[in-house]
Amino acid sequence: MLERYKSSVHSSSDNCRSTEFRERNKILERETELQRNMVEEAVKAEESKIIDDSKVTGVRSDGEEDEQPEEGEIVGDDGDGDTLSSSSSRPGTTVAQHPLEHSWTFWFDNPSAKSKQVAWGSSLRSIYTFSTVEEFWSLYNNIHRPSRLASGADFYCFKNKIEPKWEDPVCANGGKWTVTFQKSKSDTCWLYTLLALIGEQFDHGDDICGAVVNVRPRQEKISLWTKNAANESAQVSIGKQWKEFLDHNDTIGFIFHDDAKKDRNAKNKYTV
Repeated sequence: MLERYKSSVHSSSDNCRSTEFRERNKILERETELQRNMVEEAVKAEESKIIDDSKVTGVRSDGEEDEQPEEGEIVGDDGDGDTLSSSSSRPGTTVAQHPLEHSWTFWFDNPSAKSKQVAWGSSLRSIYTFSTVEEFWSLYNNIHRPSRLASGADFYCFKNKIEPKWEDPVCANGGKWTVTFQKSKSDTCWLYTLLALIGEQFDHGDDICGAVVNVRPRQEKISLWTKNAANESAQVSIGKQWKEFLDHNDTIGFIFHDDAKKDRNAKNKYTV
């Protein structure tokens, strides 16, 4: 099933490729529906440890632990980034697992904690690492969409062991493509971006670090981080394919991380 999702049929028509990508997403969702239902039953049996709002530990804006999560905060574990187990606890019940080519980690930057941070990134914490199709859907179905996150929140999905920071050695020489959306309009494109990442849909997928959605008062942005900004052909290929997957027609730009460090209004080096 996963191999069928991961297969890429190149077409001379951009519209055909975009349509085919959406069809592959539909196939993935349809063929994993049964597994997702089984996974969710298993997760419910362990809700007190994973997503029980009444028991999960959150972080208040004053830095103290709180039994209730902040409004708009991702509901998760204690922040250690544990891998989610989606096997059922019921005797005799097993869930078939479909491994992904890479493991991926969700990260969350709590907006209420940013005002207290000493250095940038100190409020950033990992949520869960997943490595199968079933684990992805069990997580995705139990976390907030971007439209429901508090203003100021940043939600990341990066390859495991890559931190979503400029200082990370893998990201240091990279950059990012960015698509801007009206407020509460990024949910579908965020899902399509995640599916393209974990389904290895990019021809230069090895150059991709991960993606982030930034929720702000008047807009939302999704950015795709890459690791070798100087490789123009690879970056342009990634940008073009991403636009096709999202069925996005407006021009998007690529900014080097080095430029962004020096200038908050850094100009695009590439556009597609």
